Amino acid sequence: MHISVIGCGYLGATLAACLADLGHQVIGVDTDPDLVAALNQATAPFHEPGLDELLATNHTDGRLRFTTSHAHAADVADLHFLCVGTPAHPDSDAADLSYLHSAVDSLAPHLTRACTVIGRSTVPVGTAAATAARLARLAPAGDDVELGWSPEFLREGHGVSDTLHPDRIVLGTDSPRVEKALRQVWRTQLTAGTPFLVTDLATAELVKVAANAFLAAKVSFINAMAQMCENAGGDVFQLAHALSFDARIGGQGLRPGPGYGGGCLPKDVGAFAATARETGADLVVGLLERVQHVNARRRTEVVDAAERMCDVAAGARIAVWGAAFKAGTDDIRDSPALDIAERLRVRGARVTVFDPQALDRARKTYPDLGYADSAEDTVTDADLLVHLTDWPEFTRIDPRTIGHRACSPRLLDARGGLDRQRWKNAGWQVRTIGIGESEA
Repeated sequence: MHISVIGCGYLGATLAACLADLGHQVIGVDTDPDLVAALNQATAPFHEPGLDELLATNHTDGRLRFTTSHAHAADVADLHFLCVGTPAHPDSDAADLSYLHSAVDSLAPHLTRACTVIGRSTVPVGTAAATAARLARLAPAGDDVELGWSPEFLREGHGVSDTLHPDRIVLGTDSPRVEKALRQVWRTQLTAGTPFLVTDLATAELVKVAANAFLAAKVSFINAMAQMCENAGGDVFQLAHALSFDARIGGQGLRPGPGYGGGCLPKDVGAFAATARETGADLVVGLLERVQHVNARRRTEVVDAAERMCDVAAGARIAVWGAAFKAGTDDIRDSPALDIAERLRVRGARVTVFDPQALDRARKTYPDLGYADSAEDTVTDADLLVHLTDWPEFTRIDPRTIGHRACSPRLLDARGGLDRQRWKNAGWQVRTIGIGESEA
């Protein structure tokens, strides 16, 4: 198929490369000429395992290219994916749809023949129907431009795998032509048995935000249990492990820590709550507000725990392992690690940060924090080490070899990913968030 992908950030660039790898002819479109140039050089300006290789292979084979021209995309493609961002509105939690509207307004005037448009962006319910009307009004082909909505379910750090091997494909449409087109796009996946679910537009929009809200609730639940374990002298990691055997609950996402972050869950939960308020769904509003409260509270509790372990106000040196909001990505949007590091700095600490992938982005966004070139260097002269992003590299560091670097070998493990007994045996004072003081 001849496909265009409108918007080539994380979602769009990954989709474009994967579709090309499936054998389609793909043209990606973005308004940022520097981004387009980088992608045409097979270099993604963000960290996603496996993506650069897909960009290079499919560019060399002639199946993938990128442009700033919507007119060119409309000329060569018969199916167009909308993959632009929908960040939180500057003045509220509601989704900012200006990028989506701009993409439609730029593409639609060039749609002169029958074609299919598929929305992938995460949007408030009702957006798809409004976008269909907008396309019909602006496109010369009018009603021959048919729209469907097929939300993405990518996890950063697993985007290539999640695109090529999705756990389900959801499509909102009442058009046989749209359904046929999307079945052709994902023919390889459907042949392999991937479930293909066809719904109305509104349900397809709600599937994505409901999934993210549920995941956020799950993270917040286990973090609330972490507080309970701390107060009662229990171990939240043993608790989570025991819960994971219940098939109704499962273990994925049941990982305590400093809370969720990134570019999806925070803004999608906020936007969903805003939509729920508009529709009068007060039960949803109440649930999501508590989820947001627990998430924000968890970061504060990590800062408070650090203050109990060292004299932050007197300028204690604090080493922070982690800047990305989670391992496997260089995304620092609403990163719990950097938020906590910055709060400690504001309270008086001298904070030094290391992350295997996200340092460049962190330096630009948080210039007042200190940075080191390695995890080991971060610990030099530190009064406290705080583990905030669960990179596997950190678990492989020998606490004995770095203990002499620290002014005082104290560890606050906010992720629970480090072997507590191993660090204790190496002479470190260890505090693990989610484990009661009597067990720490």
